[in-house]
Amino acid sequence: MSKRFHKIRYNEQTLRMEEIPFALRDYVFLVLRKVAVLVIISAGSVYVFDNYFESPNDRAQRRELAFLETQLERMVGEFDDLQVVLEDVSDRDDAIYRSIFGVDKYPEHLRNPGVGGFDREGALRGYSHSEAVISAEARLAELQRKMVAQSRSFDEVFDLAKNQTELLKSIPAIQPVRNEDLKRMASGYGYRIHPIYKVRKMHYGMDFSAPTGTEIFATGDGEVILAKRTYNGFGRHVIIRHGFGYETLYAHMSKVLVKRGQKLKRGEVIGLVGSTGTSVAPHLHYEVRKDGRKVNPAQYYFNDLSPEQYEEMLKKAGDSNQSFD
Repeated sequence: MSKRFHKIRYNEQTLRMEEIPFALRDYVFLVLRKVAVLVIISAGSVYVFDNYFESPNDRAQRRELAFLETQLERMVGEFDDLQVVLEDVSDRDDAIYRSIFGVDKYPEHLRNPGVGGFDREGALRGYSHSEAVISAEARLAELQRKMVAQSRSFDEVFDLAKNQTELLKSIPAIQPVRNEDLKRMASGYGYRIHPIYKVRKMHYGMDFSAPTGTEIFATGDGEVILAKRTYNGFGRHVIIRHGFGYETLYAHMSKVLVKRGQKLKRGEVIGLVGSTGTSVAPHLHYEVRKDGRKVNPAQYYFNDLSPEQYEEMLKKAGDSNQSFD
């Protein structure tokens, strides 16, 4: 016979405390039920605490992780910006600096040496953000290789330039009027419709539309060999001899501010825009001559234009429109 236990209960009918017997198995079941309830409550408390409550250290680590993720995204964006700058520099190197000295472009396999691994790639694997970090490291390694290659190319150009300082000063390397937004370019080098005769004729220079009185600049160091006025043709015009086979012509001026034999530096004002001679509107007609041959002036505007502006200028100069003279 199982051992009997008693529990005390208040009898509301008799208004007395009474002992109620119950068996051991009932007692054990009661205890186990209470233990089960406590286990469930404890487990729930642990879950809630782990998921909804953080220790100060956990919060600090979470904030640090979020900060590092933000910094990683920022670095990747900066890598993109650096890539654009590096491509801009490479374009200038090939299209401008190397062409000045008549040397070949820097070899493509040296300028872009390819993408490989890097020393710490293995050590970075196995973490929650491994792929993002590895990608950023790979971009950085690629940029470093390209910058080293570009530095070597510039070293070559610098060696070429050291003994050619006078040549660099003499080349007509800027636009003859202020034209940062390229809106003053009216007509380029090549066959154009003549404004008076209305037939296609070779236009050996470039026309810049500008108000009368706009300043005109010498595009390279040199000496004035002609400052003249005619009533047709070029009207008031100036020719500068720069040396190394270069000469430049500035035509249709309203006023000439230099005289024959005068020495000039690049950027000095030589006259003012006008519409003298055979001209239908105020503008500057500008020519570049190399070794006695009239060449496209657009090939020389590399001192004051970015590669993007230079490309846009070439497109505008290539438009088959009507010239101003």
